[in-house]
Amino acid sequence: MKQVQNNSLFLGLALLLTTALTAQVKPAAPGFDDVKAGIAHGKIDTITYASKTVGTRRRALVYTPPGFSRKKKYPVLYLLHGIGGDEKEWLNGGKPQVILDNLYAEGKIAPMIVVMPNGRAMKDDRPVGNIFDSAKVQAFANFEKDLLNDLIPYVEKSFPVRKDRENRAIAGLSMGGGQSLNFGLGNLDKFAWVGGFSSAPNTKPPQELVPNPAEAAQKLKLLFISCGASDGLIQFSKRTHDYLAKNGVPHIYFIEPGVHDFAVWKNGLFMLSQLLFKPVDTTTFSAYPVAGARAATNVRSAAYPQIYPDSRVKFSIKAPDAQKVQIDLGKKYDLVKDASGTWTGTTDSISEGFHYYSLLVDGVAVADPASESFYGMGRMASGIEIPFAGGGYYALRDVPHGDVRIKRYFSRVTNSWRQFYVYTPPGYDANTAETFPVLYILHGGGEDERGWATQGKTDLIVDNLIAAKKAVP
Repeated sequence: MKQVQNNSLFLGLALLLTTALTAQVKPAAPGFDDVKAGIAHGKIDTITYASKTVGTRRRALVYTPPGFSRKKKYPVLYLLHGIGGDEKEWLNGGKPQVILDNLYAEGKIAPMIVVMPNGRAMKDDRPVGNIFDSAKVQAFANFEKDLLNDLIPYVEKSFPVRKDRENRAIAGLSMGGGQSLNFGLGNLDKFAWVGGFSSAPNTKPPQELVPNPAEAAQKLKLLFISCGASDGLIQFSKRTHDYLAKNGVPHIYFIEPGVHDFAVWKNGLFMLSQLLFKPVDTTTFSAYPVAGARAATNVRSAAYPQIYPDSRVKFSIKAPDAQKVQIDLGKKYDLVKDASGTWTGTTDSISEGFHYYSLLVDGVAVADPASESFYGMGRMASGIEIPFAGGGYYALRDVPHGDVRIKRYFSRVTNSWRQFYVYTPPGYDANTAETFPVLYILHGGGEDERGWATQGKTDLIVDNLIAAKKAVP
């Protein structure tokens, strides 16, 4: 009987362990950041430490969990702010102490100390004046030395913390997200847990971030990358994700509806904190949802169409008086109307590159007011660009650029004035004595002279080829 009980206990523990490993953390529900009565609360204190890197004393905030005791040893999360913030940005905008207190009360996170430093490593580290000044931007990179050589040693001397890499995490928002990826992935002997929320342009190119994918895969306990689907900086998270996926580095890539703000960053902290310093099952990583991202062809701030990673496209059209709305994109898709009069629907996976499409409102084809329009299909039609891994040849790059000009000529054939578009290479106007070869490039049957210049992106293609010395001007 005792043996049976022991076996049952073993099986129960195994089941609990399996559940803990495979459970997927869900996004935050409303109220996750509300102060709750009747629960234990952690504490936030200000610390000062001597920075040999900067040559002054610097400040940081430290959150200690409910029930904190100096007789225990705690893991540490270093939580970094954005380019316009300081050590108080998370406290003022993100309420991390409230989020963490609530999660502790529900038994969802491991006890940890959270350090919120000032990531601008310079003597005057206030976020005043021109925050994009080159010296201030450089100070964010300099913070790596301040963090590793000054702050971490101070924390580990002053607080009861575990000092090995497996009990040290780093995460941040925006500029701090870039710092976290740069510093965490660049110092795998110091950090085993890394998170970037809406990481900014300071994020290193993926090949520099992870030069040895096999080593990163072996050493990382968790790499968490999140961003709002409509964030204008999402490309920095996506390019990192694409490289990691291609090179077999396990990571969570979570894209949620949202922009570059604390709604996304607080949810990032909510989700990441539940995963830190626990057994990790990488087989659950692919289950994290990826919301659609705004199409590059959307006008201004239009949220739709949205393109999913598998190249499906979601549409949302406000047309309360319409009886039927369809999308004609490769084939016709019926949209579904909700109580507010908004029609929504998602296409099948669409092939890469540029496509024309139309809205069909009660059988009448019209252009989508949320998308750029182009002359194609024999009329003005909406266009959408489906991105793909090999599309870099027509990306806007930091290379010398030529110009696209509109010219007119009189045609004796049509007995009328006609217009054409002409691309001139970089330096054309400065080299008036130089002669150039000419390529005449013709459009398709449903297009006109605008096609190659607008939807065809001829100027970007040739600019990039000339810069790479693969084409002559």
